[in-house]
Amino acid sequence: MITAALRGAEPLAPRRARIASDVTAIGDLAADCLVMELETWPKPGLVSHIDNGSHDDMDADTFRRSAAAIKPYLQCLADAGARGCGMGRLRIIGLEAERAMFAATSGVNTHRGAIFGLGLLCAAAGAKAGGLVDPALPLGDVVASLWGTGILDGPLLLHSHGSAVRRRFRAGGARLEAANGFPSIYRIGLPALRRTISAASADAEAARVEACFALIASVEDTNLLHRGGLDGLRFAHRAARQFIDAGGVRTEGWRARARSIHQDFVARRLSPGGSADLLAMSLFVDAHDAPDR
Repeated sequence: MITAALRGAEPLAPRRARIASDVTAIGDLAADCLVMELETWPKPGLVSHIDNGSHDDMDADTFRRSAAAIKPYLQCLADAGARGCGMGRLRIIGLEAERAMFAATSGVNTHRGAIFGLGLLCAAAGAKAGGLVDPALPLGDVVASLWGTGILDGPLLLHSHGSAVRRRFRAGGARLEAANGFPSIYRIGLPALRRTISAASADAEAARVEACFALIASVEDTNLLHRGGLDGLRFAHRAARQFIDAGGVRTEGWRARARSIHQDFVARRLSPGGSADLLAMSLFVDAHDAPDR
């Protein structure tokens, strides 16, 4: 079931009090956010319910199967956070989620980055719901405070694309982002989401598109570096920044311009998967950290 507040033009945050006090709702909400990221279009180069973007090995159904498969593990991460578990236990649950993902997708990596980042945010939401941290503390700060050192000290995936790109280009990647409390969410994704949804002419999908472009324009996305190198990353930054600077989704004809950029990304086989993960995570954070509206 997709959270009603995430569907339409109403504010994206569900009732804060219910989620803050009910740890059992966290996994469902996280999976909803993954589906809402999928059902956002146009997103440059990314898989959506409209097309496969720059990918030949996955489609919308692949992502839906993946989201359903990892949902129980996102809930397990929330439960572990509520119990005060350390990074070692969270890592084990994350690896179990990856196995479930690969089983559901016949070996395709759809949500490895989301399992890591969104999974940590689920654990942080669990810690808040369990009364282990100040309820006013943003989820990113909870992650940094409780597990930041463990995130940086954990084992590296030596054969992953992200690890190879970080070594080659000295990029920070998802691990540094998480250890620092997800600054890309709080400085880029979340402000774009909230700023756009507050505009009278914008709907929820338009807000998600705006946030996605804002993230692509600024994030050092290792997926882009893997597929296109520094030239690909710079092209992506420039194209997304031009869209935002021209008024983004608040200007007439924005969807046609966004679609054209999407097609340019597909022609170059670029896919900003890290920004897609951060969009889903921004939606999740909005549901917890937003002031009552």
